[in-house]
Amino acid sequence: MNPLLRDFYGHQVWADAEHWRAIEAHPAARDDEAITKRLHHIHLVQRAFRWAVGDRQAPFVLTKPEDFRSLADLKSYAREYHEEMPGFMEAFTNARLDEKIEMPWFREPPLAITVTEALTQCAMHSHYHRGQNATRLRELGGEPPGTDLIVWYWKGRPAPDWGS
Repeated sequence: MNPLLRDFYGHQVWADAEHWRAIEAHPAARDDEAITKRLHHIHLVQRAFRWAVGDRQAPFVLTKPEDFRSLADLKSYAREYHEEMPGFMEAFTNARLDEKIEMPWFREPPLAITVTEALTQCAMHSHYHRGQNATRLRELGGEPPGTDLIVWYWKGRPAPDWGS
């Protein structure tokens, strides 16, 4: 497995958990529709990329924020993805990581990128939207956690802490 990709996904699960804990600790953030929709989007897109780089045998399950009765249900959806990813990632050979795949949501013009590029985009996409949620959390009076990749390295690559 590509060591940088392994780091991107180790960081992704840690950073997602840090944000979940910060959001859950601040009532205004827990109840904020923009944050909830963005959390859903982050975790839906993570699953979409996993599907795109996988075997695509089953149809992709497109969820909506209202499919989750509570924030806790959405958090479970997030955690389930992260619990499955290490085994999923370890199955990739270097040859598979270098293979080109068609990204189904780009049609005109079509987009073919490597599995490595798709997995990198997934990690970067999550990072982008965590930044938006951090800004919103601060606007609501909360304190967003520092979750840059370099912070994860500095802290010794900690495992995620999802809290309760």
